[in-house]
Amino acid sequence: MSTKQDYAAMLDVALTEARKGLAEGGIPIGAAIFDSSGRLVGSGHNRRVQNGDPSMHGETDAFRNAGRQRSYRDLLMVTTLAPCWYCSGLVRQFGFGKLVVGESRNFQGGLDWLRSLGVNVIDLDSAVCVSILGDYIRANPEIWHEDIGLP
Repeated sequence: MSTKQDYAAMLDVALTEARKGLAEGGIPIGAAIFDSSGRLVGSGHNRRVQNGDPSMHGETDAFRNAGRQRSYRDLLMVTTLAPCWYCSGLVRQFGFGKLVVGESRNFQGGLDWLRSLGVNVIDLDSAVCVSILGDYIRANPEIWHEDIGLP
């Protein structure tokens, strides 16, 4: 069973990805997927701006980088921000049993929906995650609204 310390270490992997995205001129959201022993299976970051690809959210990039799996039930998705509806659908569609989010203050996404479906959601309420994305949103509101599907 993972501890809060394990989750913090896993979140550090996702934060490294978020910082890569920001350095590339993109939205600072990162994600990582781990197996039940805590081994990193795949990681990625939001590349919508960099690649001009509206489907390249952080969770999707990590998912693609993890490659094909027999089952996702025992895998853990870690993301710096509560996943949007699109990425919440990915978590649901492929049956991830656990989701760890760095924060949900800047955006709630589909957390309540995922919880209602039995996904174990752990919100670490990371001040670092809140700050990185909050600063980005204040500086780039148009890009942020585009990312979450607002007019």
